[in-house]
Amino acid sequence: MSQDTAPLHYLLSLYISGSTPNSVRALVSIRDICETHLPGRYQLEIIDILQHPRKVAEDQVIATPTLIRKSPLPVRRFIGDMSQKDRILRGLGLSIAPSDGV
Repeated sequence: MSQDTAPLHYLLSLYISGSTPNSVRALVSIRDICETHLPGRYQLEIIDILQHPRKVAEDQVIATPTLIRKSPLPVRRFIGDMSQKDRILRGLGLSIAPSDGV
């Protein structure tokens, strides 16, 4: 496969706040999206803002959960509810399969 047709590799950072219900839901949702739509083509870094406040400042995170797509460019940010999979998929530039029976 040439470089022009090679699938893109995604570098993602998910900022969460401890093990709050919103953080746990975001983590489960993003892992599901990655495993379903990007198997073998992603790196997901989980950053707990309580343990890594310096990274929060570096990446200018203002709320959790926040997902940052660092690669492929351009950088994209998703803040809040990560359970809206269609919104996340569109934002990541991934195609959404049509629903069965519609």
